[in-house]
Amino acid sequence: MKSAIYMEGHRFEETEFKSEDDFEKIIKQNSKTIFGDNTIYLDLKNRIETKTLGGSIPDGFLFDFKDKENPEFYIVEVELESHPFDGHIFPQIKKFFAFFKNPKSRDDLIGRIHHFITNNTIETDFKKYLGNKELYKTLKDTIENSQNILLIINENKQEFEETEDTITEWARFVKVEILKQYTANNKTIFTLNPDFENIGLFESTSKEEHEDVKYTENFHLEGSEEEIVSIYTEIKNFIISLDSNIKINPQKYYISLREKKNFAYLDIKRKKIKIAIMVPYEMGNSIIKYHKLRKFTDGIQRFYGNPSFEITIENKQNFDEVKTILQEAYKKQK
Repeated sequence: MKSAIYMEGHRFEETEFKSEDDFEKIIKQNSKTIFGDNTIYLDLKNRIETKTLGGSIPDGFLFDFKDKENPEFYIVEVELESHPFDGHIFPQIKKFFAFFKNPKSRDDLIGRIHHFITNNTIETDFKKYLGNKELYKTLKDTIENSQNILLIINENKQEFEETEDTITEWARFVKVEILKQYTANNKTIFTLNPDFENIGLFESTSKEEHEDVKYTENFHLEGSEEEIVSIYTEIKNFIISLDSNIKINPQKYYISLREKKNFAYLDIKRKKIKIAIMVPYEMGNSIIKYHKLRKFTDGIQRFYGNPSFEITIENKQNFDEVKTILQEAYKKQK
């Protein structure tokens, strides 16, 4: 059902896209507006063979450099709500699941993206974020560590939630964005739900406290390297030693640590663990000397409802400082 926005005496009418190509064109032309200034959108439809990504060519690739030390990679698939889920949308997405699990396919795509970047002016945009870092290594690390499928559609479909409840790969890889365009008097408004800045941070309280929790620790650890699994086990054992009442709470996007309330959120990747910690960045900066820190924006901190920051762990060196900041976060929430 079409909607409208009324603002400053004008009626902005929702655009009804006649084709997927029209919808996709809007996204490509306005990618910085939709996803943020620190993103790079690549359209390689004519430069990728179907076999590279499981027999399907995505509509685009998105690199998000909000956190330059931990960039995110997304395969972008653009769809219209009118497309059937079982006959069109899911078969497309399903092919990307196999791609992420195939090292040869990943290496092939990394090589093709690298070749495209180095032979086009877009290389300048990447160098702005990479500094002295080597491009190929950054692409490889990013694509192997942040495996996301960004499904952009103009209206929600009930099959999304149903599939998330039954298909592990969908829950792990797919993030859905509902994008709408409204126009009036040559002016345009976009709405994006959820806000891309906060996509995948954490779930609603009602979902988190639902008794029928389907996510497990193994769900988050699947595909992680042995050292990352060992790091997680050490974190878990330390937390339990602090207080046996602390709940290890696996959800879709994270594993939270909580007693009375959440005090840390673990996002487990293939080669690293990112932990959002519910204490001020200044405290973290005074304690953490050997691991990467990320100061959250005001918007992300409001989303968490607490002063917070992120720490990235890639190995067990100087691990005592990680335990110290987790202990401080635990004491603060008591």
